[in-house]
Amino acid sequence: MAMAVDFKTYVDQACRAAEEFVNIYYETMDKRRRALPRLYLDKATLIWNGNVVTGLEALANFFDVLPSSEFQVNMLDCQPVHEQATQAQTTVLVVTSGTVKFDGNRQHFFNQNFLLTAQSTPNNTVWKIASDCFRFQDWASS
Repeated sequence: MAMAVDFKTYVDQACRAAEEFVNIYYETMDKRRRALPRLYLDKATLIWNGNVVTGLEALANFFDVLPSSEFQVNMLDCQPVHEQATQAQTTVLVVTSGTVKFDGNRQHFFNQNFLLTAQSTPNNTVWKIASDCFRFQDWASS
């Protein structure tokens, strides 16, 4: 029985980290876009509506040309990824959905999945994005 309690604790910690991360991510996206690549691992991959962007320099260039945005997250879900799947690296899957309005465009529904990995320093743990998949959900709007 102790095993289940430990896993539940692990899930709760993961979800707290995910909530904190999501707040930081979308606030940075909307208000401090140039700082966004700092949230990604050096070799992170972003798949944006089917377009693949890999590495910090490419990410910086990509975010640079996106129009300014207003994100509204309506749903957040998360789960720890089993250590066997991640070479014992602490990893959390975060799923968000909501609406976004890019400057000059109509509002879209969106879905976004992040794979976050814990990067430990002597003083704290920082969550970095290893993989990010963003998709408009336009079939949901009229």
